[in-house]
Amino acid sequence: MQTMLIAKKLKDWTRVAVTVVLVSALAACGGGGGDSGGSGSSSGSTGGSTGGSSGGTSTSGLPASPTQQPIAATAANTVAISVGRGVTGVINIPTISVTVCVPNTTTCQTINNIQVDTGSFGLRIANAALNSTMQGALPVSSISGSPLGECATFADGYTWGSVRTATVTIGGETTTAAVPVQIIGDTAASATAPSGCGSGAAENTPSDLGANGIIGIGTALYDCGSTCANASTAATYSNYYSCPGGTSCTRATVLLANQVANPVAKFPVDNNGVIVQMPPISNNGQASATGTLVFGIGTQSNNGLGSAQVLTTDAYGDLTGSVFNGSTTTAFLDSGSNGYFFNDSSLTLCGSSFPGFYCPSSGQTRSITLVGANAAQATASIGILSASTLFNSGTNYAFNDLAGQLGGLAAFDLGLPFFYGRHVYHGFDLKSNGGTQAPFVAYAS
Repeated sequence: MQTMLIAKKLKDWTRVAVTVVLVSALAACGGGGGDSGGSGSSSGSTGGSTGGSSGGTSTSGLPASPTQQPIAATAANTVAISVGRGVTGVINIPTISVTVCVPNTTTCQTINNIQVDTGSFGLRIANAALNSTMQGALPVSSISGSPLGECATFADGYTWGSVRTATVTIGGETTTAAVPVQIIGDTAASATAPSGCGSGAAENTPSDLGANGIIGIGTALYDCGSTCANASTAATYSNYYSCPGGTSCTRATVLLANQVANPVAKFPVDNNGVIVQMPPISNNGQASATGTLVFGIGTQSNNGLGSAQVLTTDAYGDLTGSVFNGSTTTAFLDSGSNGYFFNDSSLTLCGSSFPGFYCPSSGQTRSITLVGANAAQATASIGILSASTLFNSGTNYAFNDLAGQLGGLAAFDLGLPFFYGRHVYHGFDLKSNGGTQAPFVAYAS
């Protein structure tokens, strides 16, 4: 088993500083570690754990677990989500299967173990996960005649790869046309990453990522938006690069139509949001869990909001007026983070074996008041058990009470543990595209 502490990646490429925390721990059952990140800061370290079997630990002190069950992934607007050992044994990595096709052809490939990430925007596939036919056939995007590359950076590493176009099918839904996707580790744009791309190690393989790719289905429609489309800001902050002749890459201004895009928003129907539905699981963890990703909100009989409280957000899905321990903080609901991440000095840290994780001596409950831009409020109570106790199972990959530290940032990351036993909604920012729907999150438990 491999454990990683991941709090935000690819969250908001338009800001100079975002939250990215990555702490890897290589456990007895092995695997490499890493994850792709947005432009921001992070810390990274590695440690170890022993394998073995645990008969469970006391869960007293934890809040009542949510009990929502996922619907069956049988309708056209659904696809099954799996949490298990996956590609390299990273815990709490929810994955789906995605089919990509060369535009206007029947040349296609279905790729398993694509991480479901409500905290990022756009489809990114590891080049190593593509077969040789697809590697050669997917069209490379260009700008002014030069191949287009994209860089995602974080403090302990970076990803680099080409931008290509593909028709995307998930479940029974297919994009109306080809959409830009990032092919991580692909050298079609340039054999080497530009000097401004990032520092540390390259994270360009499935082993590095812990998955064969990432599908960002958060509230934004594009991964960079106006920052990369506006020449005055793109010159400094664009994550896109023009690479004439495969060399001398420079930051590029890229219009929205050519940016890596949220593929769900490109479906002909059921394109205004997503619902991540995960089953309730044991507080001691489970070997696996199976949920359902539902496309559309209020567009079909199986995707209504019901009694879920709508909390409008900023364009990136952040609830900036939330309150934790009496202080205002930014909260976000992010399936791409494998734990809860927040700062609480009253919780004991694990130490060198699992740096950054919390290891309280008994079960703990913490509550945060989520506040939307529409002034709507909801109180979320989360449970926390010792990470070292949870990881001692050696065979569990699904955890609903794993938590860690978020450095000195005033933010609260409700990662995948929050999704177990809940239906979590992410409504897309359609106002940015001329529509009327403001970005929002909601949940029912």
